[in-house]
Amino acid sequence: MAVRSVRAERAASSDELVPPGLPVRRRAYDNAGRLRQAAQTRRRIIEAGAQLLRRSPIREWDALTIRAVAELAGVSERTVYRHFGNERALRDAVLHQLEEQSGIELAAMRLEDVAGVAARIFSQLSSYPSEPPRPLDPTLSEAKRRQHDALVLAVGAAAPQWTDQARRTVAALIDVQWSVAAYERMVGDWDLDPTAAAAGIGWIIGLVEAAVRRGERPAEGP
Repeated sequence: MAVRSVRAERAASSDELVPPGLPVRRRAYDNAGRLRQAAQTRRRIIEAGAQLLRRSPIREWDALTIRAVAELAGVSERTVYRHFGNERALRDAVLHQLEEQSGIELAAMRLEDVAGVAARIFSQLSSYPSEPPRPLDPTLSEAKRRQHDALVLAVGAAAPQWTDQARRTVAALIDVQWSVAAYERMVGDWDLDPTAAAAGIGWIIGLVEAAVRRGERPAEGP
């Protein structure tokens, strides 16, 4: 009570020095410093989220929780909530940060940029642990093997002078295009008519075939 009375008296005495009708000047706080500190904390939280993601396959986001990020960033869960509100907002911020670090700007992307953007995305994916393949039924596994062998032989017959890696790359490209997953994504994610989806896949495969016959082999990497 005594301390409060002294503070009140000081405030009153300082107010008396101000002429009537003029606003009382209060001590200014270092808002710029607080904003810098808040920005640094926010960046530390986002980077902690990115570190958690790099420990798991890219599709596994279960490890990116408010509690785990707070612990890794060295802040309280309340601090994380204060900056992001909820777990979805935190994950969105981490994803945007990863896109920026990879130089991916989807909003400004042009058709001629797509190949470069894809290369940067795949380069980033290579830094994450690989997701183990799901085991297939033995019948499906055998069918998959026969399909791969047939594609490699077909490409090899059209480009016998190519390296084994180049032939397998083209075979894999065709395999990806006519996969059930590709068809389901075109119909489900893109809401395309099934006939249009099938025709589109056939169009891409035709372009690959024409490139092989022209001798345009894919890059084989470093």
